[in-house]
Amino acid sequence: MNAIDPKLGAGGNCQSWTPLLELATREVFALMLQSSLEAAPQPLGENGFDITAIVGLAGCASGAVSLRCTLASAALMAGKMLGVSPAEAGLKVQDAVGEVCNMIAGNFKNKIAGMGDGCLLSVPTVITGADYNLHSLTCSASVEIQLLFEKLPLIISITVHS
Repeated sequence: MNAIDPKLGAGGNCQSWTPLLELATREVFALMLQSSLEAAPQPLGENGFDITAIVGLAGCASGAVSLRCTLASAALMAGKMLGVSPAEAGLKVQDAVGEVCNMIAGNFKNKIAGMGDGCLLSVPTVITGADYNLHSLTCSASVEIQLLFEKLPLIISITVHS
């Protein structure tokens, strides 16, 4: 996974990070899951996302990367990672989604000049269920991409703090 120098420091305009977040996500899915992703043809809405993985950022950038998906897409991810059917993935679904989010966050941060070594990642946190609210106290900017993984919806976002 090649680093790209977008001529941005950690304090740059994070809206220009959208193509890098998408590239990082596509690379992880291609390498780890042998899958390509498609752009969502229309906004995905907020319903049906049963699993959320969050990886915190600390250092030259402070914030979080999140991956939201349906239980079906999470089971498919786990099955592809483990080489089993989605039905056989069982309790490994949460671990797989957390690891995919962690790999996206790591790949993404290595694409921003100066962020690779200057930004640490937390251990992934995985939330199951759709009835929750996530509130960040000092959110100053966020970027979100919506993709389809074998026709199943994914929302990947990065939120940075001032």
